[in-house]
Amino acid sequence: MARTLDEQLTARAEAPSEPWLPICDPHHHLWERPNARYLLEDFISDASSGHNIVATVAVECRAMYRKEGPTEMRPVGETEFLDSIGAQSSSEPNVSTHVAAGIVGHADLTLGDSVARVLEAHLACSPSRFRGIRHSTTWDACETIRRDAQAGLLSDGAFRRGFACLQHYGLSFDAWLYHPQLLELAGLARACPQVTIILDHIGGPLGIGPYAERRKEVFQAWSKGIREVASCPNVTVKLGGVGSTRSGYDWHQRAAQPASTELAAALATYFEFCIEKFGARRCMFESNFPVDKGSYSYVAIWNAFKRIT
Repeated sequence: MARTLDEQLTARAEAPSEPWLPICDPHHHLWERPNARYLLEDFISDASSGHNIVATVAVECRAMYRKEGPTEMRPVGETEFLDSIGAQSSSEPNVSTHVAAGIVGHADLTLGDSVARVLEAHLACSPSRFRGIRHSTTWDACETIRRDAQAGLLSDGAFRRGFACLQHYGLSFDAWLYHPQLLELAGLARACPQVTIILDHIGGPLGIGPYAERRKEVFQAWSKGIREVASCPNVTVKLGGVGSTRSGYDWHQRAAQPASTELAAALATYFEFCIEKFGARRCMFESNFPVDKGSYSYVAIWNAFKRIT
């Protein structure tokens, strides 16, 4: 009989290393959907497993949108939801982690200059927590790989006008894309050097479809792109987000999830390359929970981060 996820986590449980070290988890999600939910109590259950998670940044995931009103304004509902989570966690005496201390929402940057009113609405409903926008630009020529955008969106004129609006409001941009798109991101960063860009999930090195079993070739292409992006001083990078099936690892298929030793061995080459090129001050570790929960436990991935560093 196949093990449940909780049974898998228990089977490979390990103690947290350096449990005193304060951590801000800069990338996780919260949602309630017809077929799944991951709310404050679920995240706290993971984050309270031994590491000292003092604060988090909650990132948009196309959930909790407004059901009525103009389409472009509906993502503001997710920020309203996350702000309420932030208020709840900061006022709950039994919760030591300030969940959603920062919020990254969504706005359609292809609206160009008109995106300003969407940004203002986000800021109005979360004036103390709202920090930036994520607009997924994932695209690959392989049709079996998930696409969230059209090809070349990072160079689109309307998109860039909307992107430029972020500077006026002091907001950052979370870049979610795949490794073949890294050179396009470098072009955007150079064109708008005053906007802070945060590269999610080490730039999305792919390990499925035509990239399966080609990790060496992918690393070569990925590392070339990382060099270019890292040369832009307005870009920082999140180290993590490799637990998704797009990465090509089999961790989600195992009877027991991998220990931190195996995770550190698999990820060290990528993470050390990023740290070398960006510098420690422009790198941050992320859990990407609950997306990555299917591949490893919260304790194990943070132990792996600590082993690597």
